[in-house]
Amino acid sequence: MSFNDIFKSSFLESVTEFSVLDTLIGLAFSLVVGLFIYLIYKKTLTGILYSSGLALTLVGLTMVTTLVIMAVTSNVVLSLGMVGALSIVRFRAAIKEPVEIVFLFWALAAGIVIGAGMIPLAVIGSIVIGGMLLLLANRKYNDNPYMLVLRCADEKAEDGAMALLKDSGCRSKIKAKTVSQNGTELSVEVKLKDASTGFMHAISAVEGVQSASLVSYNGEYMS
Repeated sequence: MSFNDIFKSSFLESVTEFSVLDTLIGLAFSLVVGLFIYLIYKKTLTGILYSSGLALTLVGLTMVTTLVIMAVTSNVVLSLGMVGALSIVRFRAAIKEPVEIVFLFWALAAGIVIGAGMIPLAVIGSIVIGGMLLLLANRKYNDNPYMLVLRCADEKAEDGAMALLKDSGCRSKIKAKTVSQNGTELSVEVKLKDASTGFMHAISAVEGVQSASLVSYNGEYMS
């Protein structure tokens, strides 16, 4: 047997191990799971934290990982070559939020599990993970504090504004206080009892309160 015969025989044998139906089924499920991850990402990360590019990457990453794992599991020799090829890949995309790492690993894990043929595990696991992220994201949104910035002419105005804030039922904590010849500036962390911000009008009406600003605050930045 010549070298060409050996090559042709090996090539044809690899082709016969390829299943079009299994590939289509695996890619279809990876697409569904990838879209589910995309929806969870869109629901949990909104505003400036949301990245449309990363959202699309999550769907593609799930499908590509599934395709790679299906190829690796069908041929041991190919798996060794694939490990060597992937080892030279470098990801240099900047991660804006730590939670984005969770979605990237989720997409990778789902693709690996589907590619290995454990589709029920990927579906059930994704539903559980997605539900957990939605629950925690909604709770974080409801507990989101605010930063109240007060400019008062004197100490009497400061005491009056803080008394009104306490009477409104909001939990408050002074974060910073600056005293100058022009008056006092207070930065107060406020956790609202509900979505109502009517107390701001009462605080602004206090004699000696020059200005009152309420901004969303998550402990790292203000928006």
